[in-house]
Amino acid sequence: MKWSSILCVAAMAWGMSAGAQSDRRVVFERISQYHHIQVYDEDGLRTLSFNGSYESKMYLANPLAGHFEYTEYFQMPFIWNPDIKRVLMAGLGGGSTQRAFQHYFTNVVTDTVEIDPAVVDVARRYFNVVETPALRIHTNDARQCLRRDTNSYDLIVMDAYATTRYGSSIPPHLITKEFFALANSRLSAKGVLAYNVIGQIHGSREKLIASLCRTLKEIFPQVYLFPAEESQNVVFIATKDREAWTYSRVQTIGYQRIRSGLVTLPTFWVRMKEFVNRPPATAATATILTDDYCPVESLMQ
Repeated sequence: MKWSSILCVAAMAWGMSAGAQSDRRVVFERISQYHHIQVYDEDGLRTLSFNGSYESKMYLANPLAGHFEYTEYFQMPFIWNPDIKRVLMAGLGGGSTQRAFQHYFTNVVTDTVEIDPAVVDVARRYFNVVETPALRIHTNDARQCLRRDTNSYDLIVMDAYATTRYGSSIPPHLITKEFFALANSRLSAKGVLAYNVIGQIHGSREKLIASLCRTLKEIFPQVYLFPAEESQNVVFIATKDREAWTYSRVQTIGYQRIRSGLVTLPTFWVRMKEFVNRPPATAATATILTDDYCPVESLMQ
């Protein structure tokens, strides 16, 4: 290809890129105590960004659509516990999970703990998060909240992230054996813990996934995984039920939940097929994370 042609193609590519960039409209920007927060609209999709990373998405025309796939796995606990009535969620972001629970489970009371008051404000103003008696938001650290809380929950959902030099990272004090013991003490007899982790069972951040598996097993009898198809997210499900569930049983019970009308998420049957009941091979020798030793950043490399 001639140099003039190369320049022409490069100019066209730059023009297309610049045109695409011009469609993005920043509607909010602020540096809070914890994040550089941006909210921007592009092609009908609203995105929440913390320090340049994508935290939440929502279609403006339909706030129930456009979210990240992994948030739908937070409904998997209904397979193990059909009597979920009270939920604690750590991490608000753009409120994708909160909106979904409000819509699909009208008899469930959800308490959300978000450490950054600026994020709470953004969720209310830009992401259709509306507080009601069934959806309450508390500005606090999740661990402090659980320590002071005397309530019992049927489901605890963990989706709290901070930003480090490696990008989005789990706050170390929310991933230790001691924290899981605290969470377990706040769960009801059939209670379930759901935990979102950025990583893969085989590949990126596998060491972190393996360590979390082993650490959870120190407290909970059974630990399962739902690796997302469209992103590098793994949602852990930890249960108090000592009986190990097979893939076949999860599918059978999952379809029962759908047929009974308990769960009405259109993609529920697709998500439950990602069920994995085996930890990574390295989990047996992985680091047990404790308050005294929790090398999260090194496990993310």
